[in-house]
Amino acid sequence: MSIITSASEHFLEQYLNNASPTGFEAAGQLVWLEYLRPYIDDFQSDNYGTAYAVINPGKPYRVVIEAHADEISWFVNHISDDGFIGVIRNGGSDHLIAPSKRVNIHTRKGLVRGVFGWPAIHVRQGKDAHLTPTIENIFIDVGAKNREEVLAMGVHVGCVITYPDTFEVLNNRFYYGRALDNRIGGFCIAEVARLIRENKIDLPYTLYIVNSVQEEVGLRGAQMIAETIRPHVAIVTDVTHDTHTPLMSAKVQGDVRCGRGPSLTYAPSVHNNLLNLVIDTAEAQKIPFQRQAASRTTGTDTDSFAYACGGIPSVLISLPLRYMHTTVEMAHKEDVVNVIRLIYETLLQIKDGHNFKYF
Repeated sequence: MSIITSASEHFLEQYLNNASPTGFEAAGQLVWLEYLRPYIDDFQSDNYGTAYAVINPGKPYRVVIEAHADEISWFVNHISDDGFIGVIRNGGSDHLIAPSKRVNIHTRKGLVRGVFGWPAIHVRQGKDAHLTPTIENIFIDVGAKNREEVLAMGVHVGCVITYPDTFEVLNNRFYYGRALDNRIGGFCIAEVARLIRENKIDLPYTLYIVNSVQEEVGLRGAQMIAETIRPHVAIVTDVTHDTHTPLMSAKVQGDVRCGRGPSLTYAPSVHNNLLNLVIDTAEAQKIPFQRQAASRTTGTDTDSFAYACGGIPSVLISLPLRYMHTTVEMAHKEDVVNVIRLIYETLLQIKDGHNFKYF
């Protein structure tokens, strides 16, 4: 069974390089669906752009595997008389990494290129000696002489802004770039669908492969699609922090390391019987995994599925990630393979009408 092929990696590169900011995910969803088309029976989208593919439609028992499609970004919030652009967050964008970054401003006329400017180190003296980026003082320069010229480019308040950083492989070991959170999850569930079709697996239920929108602003796409599909089981994949890089704390954030397998989360929204099924599957198939705990909520789409429709047994399978919400997010290739394997093998253990109730 070939887990990741050269064609798979080509899709991953194409998918990660395509901007899909929160609220504007449609272009990336079309890339995702085009790759999935040979491996599915049907696909649909909802009003806000969540895309879902279907294998073995029409069965009464419904299982979801899910990731989210959106990436963090910025909005144009203000244009000064001198033509400099102030921003606000669209999701959890980090203002500290913004200065000196190139950007793409998405307009109805096409992309407008710009940069986050920053005063040179030579002039940061006196009260400005310790100047640091804040959401109030970062700004974008598009090379315009005034506000009118910016507007003539098609840039206006509300335009969304993304980074152009692209996919690469580091030391033949790590995938890295922007937006691995969580389009790498969308890649994983697409590969699961491919393996099911190529291995001619006859599932006893209908499988929905769901790529949700708007996770970065409150798990909103998952909230909507859970009500639409009303699944009996949800397996969610997202990223989690590698806590063994400098400035991270394994004691505080949990002991998770890239290269040691998917991380399985214990949390109130995670259904214990379903989690135990995943753990038993990992052990039986000799798939390495790690464990972590989440206080109150997981902060992922797991929470939306778990508490929808009277309660949907849900589990979270996380991919360890370095430098989350930067443009150099890093995931170990072996972890990606094992996330795919674990979701795939778990699906083979779920029966028609599988009852996950505690008593």
